[in-house]
Amino acid sequence: MNFENYSIRLLQHGDEAAFFGLIDRNRPRLESFFSGTVARTRNFEEAAVYLAEIITRAKNKLYLPFAIIDDATGSMVGFVDIKNIDWNIPKGELGFFIDSEYEGRHISTKAFALFTDHCFAELGFKKLFLRTHQSNVSAKRLAENCGFQVEGILRSDYKTTAGELVDLLYYGRIG
Repeated sequence: MNFENYSIRLLQHGDEAAFFGLIDRNRPRLESFFSGTVARTRNFEEAAVYLAEIITRAKNKLYLPFAIIDDATGSMVGFVDIKNIDWNIPKGELGFFIDSEYEGRHISTKAFALFTDHCFAELGFKKLFLRTHQSNVSAKRLAENCGFQVEGILRSDYKTTAGELVDLLYYGRIG
């Protein structure tokens, strides 16, 4: 998938350094709501093991992790994934973040819109959803700009890295 000077592709072997760098540069921003990924990537070695595990899961279509690449520099500048996949429906939960240095350039909306369209047209999903905290204005705006609608509030649905149980907004989109 391509747009402007960016591409979106599955994570692959050889992405270890770029993946770790992306997580490490953005660790303080990701700690609360990407707690699993942050916890599994505390150093390069852990990140390499984690990446190998998720690539294996991707081969089995149990989890689909994608990188957003700046084609001009070859840098990994974002991440989008599909988790909690239920192929019986078929539906999946989206996660997304962009490197802080690339915020405010409208890359997020373009990448997320292209990716969701790809999920419906090419991967065969009928429903996509995402969960976000009420305070995450960027995620709420991104979801709404890409055609997702609030379906409800999930009370005490997520435990942050600090151990706090928080409510999450549930956004859904039908393909």
